[in-house]
Amino acid sequence: MVTWAEICADPVLQNLPYKIETNRFGKIMMSPASFWHGGFEIEIGHLLKQLMQGGRAVAECAIKTTDGIRVADVAWISRERYEPHRKAISLPIAPEICVEIISSSNTKEEMLSKMQLYFSAGAKETWLCDEDGNMEFYHSASVAPIPQSVLCPLFPVKVVLD
Repeated sequence: MVTWAEICADPVLQNLPYKIETNRFGKIMMSPASFWHGGFEIEIGHLLKQLMQGGRAVAECAIKTTDGIRVADVAWISRERYEPHRKAISLPIAPEICVEIISSSNTKEEMLSKMQLYFSAGAKETWLCDEDGNMEFYHSASVAPIPQSVLCPLFPVKVVLD
């Protein structure tokens, strides 16, 4: 089975316009990203950096899950979780907040399933952003969406791209 480090080092897979992930069998999965998707990644990361203290915002965060490597579009990780793994190729524990931006290439059900993998890997919250910037917040202690983030209560319920 190919490792995540080998995938990341493979020159054939460098600079692809796709997000690469693996499943539990080591099979590579790819999803195309669009221009607007990147705009939401930057804006959500910028807002997290402004609103959260004691950690850092990360884009394209590779996380080891029970079903292979999954890559959160945006994440916020505390210094305590970040420091021991700051040079890691993929994180063995999920950041506290993992954000997915839903694209036309995936369904909400797929994203919710992926978000459950983040919870199993230690995330405290997972967020879902739709194509219009509407945010849904999920907490590890709740099955249903919550009205706002517990960890970042000032985060807006709608992200607006200028």
